[in-house]
Amino acid sequence: MFRFADPWFALLLILLPAAYYWKKRRDRQPSLAVSETISISRMPVSFRVKTRWIIPMLSGLAFTAMVVGLCRPQWGEKKVETITEGINIILAVDLSGSMAAIDFKLKGEMVNRLEAVKSVVSEFIAGRNGDRIGMVVFGTNAYTQVPLTRDYSTVEFILDRLRIGAAGQSTAIGDAIGISLKRLRDIESKSNVIILLTDGDSNTGELSPTDATAFAAEQGVKIYTIGVGTAGKKVPFLIERPIPHYEYGIVDMDEAALKDIAQKTGGLYFNAKSTEALKRIYDTIDDMEKTEAKSNVYAVYNDLYPWLVSLALLLLVMRIVLENTVYLEVP
Repeated sequence: MFRFADPWFALLLILLPAAYYWKKRRDRQPSLAVSETISISRMPVSFRVKTRWIIPMLSGLAFTAMVVGLCRPQWGEKKVETITEGINIILAVDLSGSMAAIDFKLKGEMVNRLEAVKSVVSEFIAGRNGDRIGMVVFGTNAYTQVPLTRDYSTVEFILDRLRIGAAGQSTAIGDAIGISLKRLRDIESKSNVIILLTDGDSNTGELSPTDATAFAAEQGVKIYTIGVGTAGKKVPFLIERPIPHYEYGIVDMDEAALKDIAQKTGGLYFNAKSTEALKRIYDTIDDMEKTEAKSNVYAVYNDLYPWLVSLALLLLVMRIVLENTVYLEVP
């Protein structure tokens, strides 16, 4: 990057037009008292006379180079070293059959719950800086989809390709918490967080939500639980086969259990009934789980003024040589 260390010296350049004006004014005064100049004007003008302007031009360029040199132009590099103590975040996403309920609106169109979740979670991932993010998906079973990583583009790539029913149609919340705790143990961190997103009631799995919550509390892992959609009301589902059609069903969600998980681990419970509400929830979590980062700025600059001073001296030498040889004036 380029900069001037002392740019105020550039004000001296105002002297150039002032000197030019003074010289023009002085040249208006007659220097030869004669009755007429017709005979003189008809005399041929030599090349040296025509190019006499080179002398003042060299002086002006030399002065400009000296002033720019006084401004101390510099070229260098600025390096920013960021020291970040990131936190570990596991996104536990429900892929059970109930996530196919179409009761969310995204960009003016009705979409299923998973599509709305993808959109909001993608923004959440993009907004993190220095944190490790992993992803666990669950339905009847729970799987590690992405281990803890700072490669956010990979996490977003996998998130975009999640499909409903890929982990089974039921909901194993306890297993999802258990797998998430295993992933958090892979890399030590001062802060470990699980964001558990589901729209159902835990109805399968080897580990109960109660036991999984107790393990999380022992390990100091904070769990934010998000209940997606409206429970107890009929919602439409798109059935693809044999012919695409809509059917209505009721999704049960155990809000009491989700609140208990959050309360016992020091987290919070949220209920998201719309895309806007879901976004506000992730914004809230984003604000609460900020990463502390320190930045050190290093700048190394090299001065360029020696080159300009050398150029100014060269121009002055050229002026002196030309003024005393090619453009020598005889009194």
